[in-house]
Amino acid sequence: MKGFWQLLRRFIPPYKKYLVLNVVFNLLAALLTLFSFMLIIPILQMLFGLNTETYSFMPWGSGSIATVAENNFYYYVQCIIERYGQSTALACIAAALVFMTALKTGSAYLSYFYMIPIRTGVVRDIRNQIYNKMLSLPLAFFSNERKGDVMARMSGDVAEVENSIMTSLDMLFKNPIMIIACLVMMIIISWQLTLFVLILLPVAGWIMGRVGKRLKRVSLEGQNQWGVLLSNIEETIGGLRIVKAFNAEDKARRRFESENEKYRAIMTRMNRRHVLAHPMSEFLGTLTIAIVLWFGGTLILNGHSSIDAPKFIYYMVVFYNIINPAKDLSKAAYNIQRGLASMERIDKILAADNPIKNPEQPVPLTAMNEGIQYRDVRFRYGDSWVIDGVSLNIKQGQTVALVGQSGSGKTTLADLLPRFYDVQEGSICIDGTDIRQYNITDLRALMGNVNQEAILFNDTFYNNITFGVESATREQVEEAARIANAYDFIMASEQGFDTNIGDRGCKLSGGQRQRISIARAILKNPPILILDEATSALDTESEHLVQDALDKLMHGRTTLVIAHRLSTIKGADLICVMQDGRIIECGTHNELIAKQGAYKHLVDMQTF
Repeated sequence: MKGFWQLLRRFIPPYKKYLVLNVVFNLLAALLTLFSFMLIIPILQMLFGLNTETYSFMPWGSGSIATVAENNFYYYVQCIIERYGQSTALACIAAALVFMTALKTGSAYLSYFYMIPIRTGVVRDIRNQIYNKMLSLPLAFFSNERKGDVMARMSGDVAEVENSIMTSLDMLFKNPIMIIACLVMMIIISWQLTLFVLILLPVAGWIMGRVGKRLKRVSLEGQNQWGVLLSNIEETIGGLRIVKAFNAEDKARRRFESENEKYRAIMTRMNRRHVLAHPMSEFLGTLTIAIVLWFGGTLILNGHSSIDAPKFIYYMVVFYNIINPAKDLSKAAYNIQRGLASMERIDKILAADNPIKNPEQPVPLTAMNEGIQYRDVRFRYGDSWVIDGVSLNIKQGQTVALVGQSGSGKTTLADLLPRFYDVQEGSICIDGTDIRQYNITDLRALMGNVNQEAILFNDTFYNNITFGVESATREQVEEAARIANAYDFIMASEQGFDTNIGDRGCKLSGGQRQRISIARAILKNPPILILDEATSALDTESEHLVQDALDKLMHGRTTLVIAHRLSTIKGADLICVMQDGRIIECGTHNELIAKQGAYKHLVDMQTF
């Protein structure tokens, strides 16, 4: 349970007020439960002639509070029986019981009432923390993780924490109070008999704990396998076109059914252990009651007990009130083990290290005045260098193109500039200052990206164009759409700028999606522009429209272009040919053609 208390210390502090109120009302409910039974037994003793003693009123202060209270209680009951009869006395008992029960259930309700904000609030905080952490982590983290598994941790694992740990919170704060209150009362009645009980209860608790630990391990396996299943589903939906094109439905089906069967087997084992909790706790509780009943009854029958039969009956009633809370507590312990397994998986995201950090004293950055300098930059994902000793000077206002074969390092070189990854050797500078000395937010505020795959969101045209721009006016959005050659098809849609474009812009063509992403970059109006093969996936007509929009966007900006279609970068101020992570040629289009080198070879291949 160590992990559980650590979890509470992390997430409960903002809800201390609710926790205190919950404990207060749980304590009140426990005391009312005990006293409601305490009222009934002595009254029944007098009604049925088990107690024939005559009582007289004792002034308050004439003895101990407990003695005087007990004596005067019996006195008033005796008066009611003598004056109004046994039937009226029974009615008074019933009324008192109803009143006490109303107070008890009201207190129990209020304890639940104040626990609910804790449960819902903690789950909300966990979700927020995971999402915020996910936003802050570098792209490298998600290169090593399955998207489906990350989604499983945000959905399935958080839901498991909510359904197991959070729903068990009330039992964990309510039942110990009831158990402690009952134990205190049992000690007051007979400490010798209670000592015998306290020897039996830990044995039952140890047996339950052994089973619960194994449940946590199986639950962790189940959540991991659920992540594999979600990854499988996500990959299938994303690649459904290929699955159908290659008639691979049977292969995909067999793969999914195999993983699903593994999940079923794990969940079968886990649920069998989980359903064992209730019958095992009930059996152990009944066994404990039977042993105590035999032991205490034997002592009373033999005259060796310090309590009489009525008190022993009340003792057994109080002890019985421990059993149900103890069973619920064991059930909560089972649930918590499942939840802790999910929390372990969640913590793998929350505890993930982010190597891309802001400096303690960042250098102010509001504009670029000179340019960008790559200085002997080296970077690798694994063992081999993807970027190997690249030096490049990009002056303000220049358009620099990176060309070369796939895998030559073009995209990686561009991704190092906004610090999606950090260089491992060398440095990248803006105006002579290493970009690692700037605040990441300030650095990325200078840049706009248009990628080969237009990344859009399931929202309206308007919200996609204004994404990342807080204070844009409607006129500015429309002007950005016009410059991007997107205004006409937006206005031709059903609701204009308020039309939803579907998941990832699925209602649009490739050229339309790309022009929306260009409009987004135009609205941001960044001084530095990164274009990553923005026209490579388009047909000729769409390419012409997109290229026209890009030309307008690039005007007056420092632009880094990654291109496969060499015709789109003929007018670049500098063209760099990359091969195996190095720049092997640099110059303008005409200069490189004249060199008759690698660039000329690429141009000839495309011309052919």
